[in-house]
Amino acid sequence: RLGLERADTAEKALTVIVDLLEKYGQGGNCMESHMAFTYHNSFLIADRKEAWVLETSGKYWAAEKVEAGGVRNISNQLSITTKIDRQHPELQKYAKSKGWWDGEKEFDFAATYSYVNTARMTTSRGRYCEGYKLLNKHKGSITSETMMEILRDKESGINMEGGFMTTGSMVSVLPQEPNLPCIHFFTGTPDPAR
Repeated sequence: RLGLERADTAEKALTVIVDLLEKYGQGGNCMESHMAFTYHNSFLIADRKEAWVLETSGKYWAAEKVEAGGVRNISNQLSITTKIDRQHPELQKYAKSKGWWDGEKEFDFAATYSYVNTARMTTSRGRYCEGYKLLNKHKGSITSETMMEILRDKESGINMEGGFMTTGSMVSVLPQEPNLPCIHFFTGTPDPAR
C-alpha cells in the first residue's frame, strides 16, 4: 500500500518496499487463529511500462524485471533463481556467512534462501508450476478474461479451498497508452469462481 501511495512507477514502488523492508523487517502471524504461521512475501509490481517480481526472506530480497512480452507468476514460494536485476546489497554475503552458498557456483536466490529444488519448480505439479503452465499456454494472447479463468482454476490449486482458501483475486489492465484508463477487477468474495 505504501508503494502505491509513494511511487508513480513500478520500479519506484519496488524501492519504497525494499527501503521499508530493510528498515523495519517483516513478520507477524499470517492467520487469525492461534496457530503460529508465518512466511515471507512475494510481490508482483507493475505499471503501464514495466513489471517486477520482488521476493523477500527476512530483510533480504531479490527483484527480477519481467521481460517485455513475457509472463511471470508467484505462488507461495521463492521463484527468482539466477536472473536477479536488483538485490539487497548483502544478499550473497549473508548467504555465504550462513553456509547456504559456497560463493563459487552461480548464485540462485530461490535455491539458496528456501528448501525448494528450483530445477523442479516448473515441472512438478503445484500451484506455481500450474500457474506457469497456464500463463505460457496463453502467452501472447492473454486477455482479462483469460486471467480471470486462470485465477478461478481449482484443479491447478490456484483457486484454493479449505483451510488455506483463496481470499481474493485481482486482474488489472494497464494500457501502455497514457490516455487510456487502467481497469482493475477485484473479487467480492473469498472464492474467485463466484
